[in-house]
Amino acid sequence: MNDEKEAFGGDKKAGRSIFTNPENALKNWAVPKLPKAIETYHLTMMTIVWSAGNAILAFYAKDNLSVLWLVSLMIVLQYITDLFDGELGRQRNTGLVKWGFYMDHFLDYVFLCSLVFVGYMISPAGLEVWYFALLAILGGFMVNSFLSFGATNKFEIYHYGIGPTEFRAGLILINTFIIIFGTGDFDILLPALVILCFVALVVNTYQIHRKLWKLDMDAKKD
Repeated sequence: MNDEKEAFGGDKKAGRSIFTNPENALKNWAVPKLPKAIETYHLTMMTIVWSAGNAILAFYAKDNLSVLWLVSLMIVLQYITDLFDGELGRQRNTGLVKWGFYMDHFLDYVFLCSLVFVGYMISPAGLEVWYFALLAILGGFMVNSFLSFGATNKFEIYHYGIGPTEFRAGLILINTFIIIFGTGDFDILLPALVILCFVALVVNTYQIHRKLWKLDMDAKKD
């Protein structure tokens, strides 16, 4: 009987996106240059700062949409610290693998909530239910990833070549659109976005269901 336990796979993301190679090159160049005083957990916890920044900026953005440029800056800063924290831990062998997995992704959810709050604050009245639905659906993608990881020990966050980096880029483009064109069409665009995300979540859930079903059926044959 083999009692050897499978190694924790949470620090290894399965799949790739179109930005994987440039990001790896950036990490290999930049991370060794970070000051010794900066630790992986410092970078991870910075997401709290960026999330708080979004929450504060939301109150100003409702009266001045140009403030969304600063929200986009928060997205860029969160991308940088999120990109570097795990790589810094690996290069310095900090040993914070499971803590990093837990805290990094919990704070990703906190940051997501802060962005939805910004959208809620700048929107015309009467769209509250759509923001509730949007947060539930986007949270569903995260739940899917974690449940799938629990069943397979493979952490998959890329789908059809799209991952967190592309999602952040899309958010910056949305902010830019809002700054230029305003929120007058939100009553059409927001429901359309929610419906699109819901369809994508259904497809994602079905794919995970098929994969896990096959794994169970194959295991019965052994």
